[in-house]
Amino acid sequence: MGGEHGTFEHGADVGIFGRGPRIEDAFCAAAQAMFALTTVLAAVSPREKIAFEFDEDDLELAFVRWLNLLLSHAGDRGLALGRFELAREGHRWEGAAWGEPWHDGLERGTGVKGATLTMLSVKHEGGAWEARCVVDV
Repeated sequence: MGGEHGTFEHGADVGIFGRGPRIEDAFCAAAQAMFALTTVLAAVSPREKIAFEFDEDDLELAFVRWLNLLLSHAGDRGLALGRFELAREGHRWEGAAWGEPWHDGLERGTGVKGATLTMLSVKHEGGAWEARCVVDV
């Protein structure tokens, strides 16, 4: 009973990134990249706000947590999100996002299940911050 095993490429993941002068700007830009996979951001009206806080010392883990909290809150409330804000003081992060309930007028793109640790990077180079990771779609 011989068998064979191996690996194959899995095309269900997408890499996202955000850049900005501040780390918070890079995180928000990456959130835009992630939610742009789900719909056309310009079509999303900022009718409802979600807000949350979290503690995280590690910048890379804070980035993944930020993205996953956005996905969780959006999913729980059935919202398409299009605008993002983030503030940081030490290890304390305060996030907010605006959007509207999903409706027939919003084009549905790719569903994003979560941000992963794959290719995770948060770095400061050339006067700007860049945050990137792979999201599971």
